[in-house]
Amino acid sequence: MTTRIAVITPASVNRLDHLQRQRRFLDAVRTAGIDVVRVEASLDLDAPPAAPSPLSVHVPPGRDGMRVGAARNAAAALALDHGADLLVFLDVDCLPGPALLERYASAAQAYPHDLLCGPVTYLHSVQRPSTPLELEAMTRPHPARPLPPEGTVVTATDDEFDLFWSLSFAVTAETWRRLGGFDEAYEGYGAEDTDLGRRARSLGMRVQWVGGAHAYHQWHPAGSPPWRHLDDILRNGALFAERWGEWPMRGWIDSFVEGGAVEPHGDGYRRIPSRRRDSSAALGEVPPG
Repeated sequence: MTTRIAVITPASVNRLDHLQRQRRFLDAVRTAGIDVVRVEASLDLDAPPAAPSPLSVHVPPGRDGMRVGAARNAAAALALDHGADLLVFLDVDCLPGPALLERYASAAQAYPHDLLCGPVTYLHSVQRPSTPLELEAMTRPHPARPLPPEGTVVTATDDEFDLFWSLSFAVTAETWRRLGGFDEAYEGYGAEDTDLGRRARSLGMRVQWVGGAHAYHQWHPAGSPPWRHLDDILRNGALFAERWGEWPMRGWIDSFVEGGAVEPHGDGYRRIPSRRRDSSAALGEVPPG
């Protein structure tokens, strides 16, 4: 029986090089018994002049920035309309490992009602693979998350739910419909994936760590913490706290506090009024490209 997989990717023009490399890698990792269709969601203000993939949608920015959650939702709806059995969400700066689709498809058969998450390697700036065969030698998954052996699946503990990252994950069509997609109130950067993980937990779903479903995050300049997204993080963090009773992204927020740009305020946080100027310039951010 053939599994129809939709690979869903939100993209913008400033990630075109990453997108083109991802397209090449997806074309190279096709697997017997799996029918793959790409569904790309344009995040820019203006729609691209021509459809960049067999299936595409355009979700322009909202008042507070790019609408990544809304773009994923729109692309998923289009994929389901075209008969997708399994939705694989892969951010534009991520490359699929040779077994990513196969491992997600296998895990979905065993755990059709859960969130499926594979390991993610963050590539160095000098690592620019040209074929999937080069990826194995570059594999060094992020140490924050469990790393099951190849071909195995491990169920996350309750305290690991906030390690759900939306840059690479998969869900069956049935589970996606039950989840209801990303909360589109989140705009700009941050918290929409943690929110989805919390909703999954509230519905009795689990996170499953899928061994061998490797994704590789392509390098691009970024700040740590991400100063250019400070206002997004405060706004989305407050929304998350309203929903779930606690603030997400606390490591970044603590760094903003230590950097003198943010202060505790009531039950949350706010910019220090006197620091309304460009914190990235004042505090040495290396902005993403």
